This record gives sequence, C-alpha cells and structure tokens, in this order.
Amino acid sequence: MARVLRHLVPLLFLALCVFGIVVAKITAPFLLSEMLVRIGRNSVLVLSLLVPILAGLGLNFGIVIGAMAGQIGAILIVKWGIPGIGGFGLAWLIATPIAILLGIATGSLFNRAKGREMVTGLIAGFFANGLYQLLFLFAVGSIIPFHNPAMVLPQGYGLRNTVDLSTIQYAIDDLIKLRFHLQGVEIRVPVVSYALIAAFCFLTLFFFRTRLGQQFRAMGQDPHVAAIAGIPVERNRIVATVLSTVTAAWGQLLFLQNIGTLNTYSSHEQVGMFAIAALLVSGATVSQATVGQALLGTVLFHTLFVVSPLAGKALAGDAQIGEYFRVFVAYALITVALVLHAWQSARAAREARRETR
Repeated sequence: MARVLRHLVPLLFLALCVFGIVVAKITAPFLLSEMLVRIGRNSVLVLSLLVPILAGLGLNFGIVIGAMAGQIGAILIVKWGIPGIGGFGLAWLIATPIAILLGIATGSLFNRAKGREMVTGLIAGFFANGLYQLLFLFAVGSIIPFHNPAMVLPQGYGLRNTVDLSTIQYAIDDLIKLRFHLQGVEIRVPVVSYALIAAFCFLTLFFFRTRLGQQFRAMGQDPHVAAIAGIPVERNRIVATVLSTVTAAWGQLLFLQNIGTLNTYSSHEQVGMFAIAALLVSGATVSQATVGQALLGTVLFHTLFVVSPLAGKALAGDAQIGEYFRVFVAYALITVALVLHAWQSARAAREARRETR
C-alpha cells in the first residue's frame, strides 16, 4: 500500500493517458511517432533540473534564463546565415558563456535568498524576460547594429515575432537519418538527439558520484552541517545554478532545432513550468529526483500533451478543452508540490524545536 501511495501521481497520469488513448482511438504508430519526437526535444530541459535539487536549491524556475541564452545563440547564427550542424554548434558555443554569466548572477541571487530559491528563480525569470524583450524589441536595430530586413520589424528596429530556424532545423535530429513506415505512418527516429540525451544522463549520474556531487548531496540534506564540515556551500550553490542554466540553454537549442521556428518573445516563457511539471509527474519531489524519474516524467507528461487535445475533441467536440486540462494539470502539480514542500519544511522545523527543548 505504501508503495502505491508513493507512486500515486505517475499511476494517475498513466491512467489518464490510457483513458485518453482509448477515448480518442489513438493508434500505436501515431503515438510512437509523436512521442519519439517529443521525448527527443524535451528531455534535456527536464534533466537540467536535477543538479539544483541535489544541491538543496529545489525546483529551479530560473532555467527559463538559460533558455533565453540558447535563443540568443540561435538568433545570431540566423543573422549570420550559418546553416546546418555548423550553425547549431556555433549557437551552442555562443549560448554557453552567456548562460554561465547568467547562471553566476542567478546563483548569487539565490545565496541572498536562502530558503526562497524557487520563488526567487520565478521572479528572476520574469526580470530576465523584461531585459530580453527590451534588448530585442528596442535595442536591436537602434543601439545594436542589426541590418537584416527578414528579421527586423518594418520600423528598422526590434526583432520580428517569429524567426525562421529552417537553416538549422533537424541539424541534430537528421545527422543520422533513421525513418521507417509503420501502418502507413512515417516514424522519424532522432538518433543523435537520443545519443545526446543518453550522454547527459550518463554525465549526470557520473557527476552525482564525484566529490563535488557528494558535496551537493550533503548540502541538500543539511546545508548547516555541510558548512561546518568545510564544504563551500555558497560557492557550490552558484556552481549548481550555472550547471543547470547551461544545460537548459543547450536543451532549448535542441528543442528549437527540432521545431524549426523561434517565437522570439514567447518560446522560453513556459520552459520552466512544463519541465518542472514533467519532473513532478514521475513522483519526484522538491528535494529528491533521479535521472530515471526525469525520463519517466517526460514520457508521461508529453504523452498527455499528445493525447489530451484528441481526447477533448472526442469527448466534447473541442480540442481546446484538452489543452485547458493539460495546462490545469501542469500548474496543479507544481502547486501541490510547493504546498507539500512548505508543509514538510514546517513539520521538520517543529520537530527540530521539540528536540532542542
């Protein structure tokens, strides 16, 4: 019974997915085709949340800042007209130092808001979004030279709402092409994308076993005891934030090369919410999450992404109902996780006070 309760959220999500598949009469080839693409483009973003959780920072809503860094790299390589894997690699290289600087700034902010990192990351994301929009709405073309009529608004400054990334679309996914037909449905397997995801999983597991990873684990269990033991807690918190931000920047670029279009002012906005919801779906918590849970959550959450609009249309004749349900579930999961975390923290504090009396 205890095991069932521990896995109640993923089991509930699995039941919702199965119900939607049955109601909408979704075929296995169609579902397989959609899920292979969605898992390939979203997994790295979810994996970027694991290191901050290990270090005791909780759910890093600030990964949206890393996503912005990735988008800056994508915009620049489109401006310079560098296509294919070369353009994608250059975007990756451009995004990395930007993400490192932003990660250091965010980590320093977390050190000044200990115990409130999640809400701080959320607000920091809003603030960074304001600066990002100021940069691309006003500075580009007026203060920063940016002469590309296809990308700049008619008044001569400000970036258009949509940037065409067709020059780097499938730069990673089709590096090794693998496609086959199953019951009349073409199934694309992004081999290199999955190889990168496997590499990120391996590196994350390896990092958990390193000396720094063990220090992060000790910090996550009790930062005060870790500091007494000589662990540089504040420095390590910044390192954890930088690792998360850089991974999110890379994950966003992997996402964009699959989509092939950048919504300049909105592509990054829901990155944190959906990645965090995907992680929580697996049964992970604010203080504990594993690589396996990140992958399981990605599968379950994005299965619901595929199924819910079709189920909504089958049940009520309107696919938008499924969309509303999907968004409701995402925000509900995050709310419940935060409430449980606050309740557990308060309970732990009460028990600690009793022991000291």
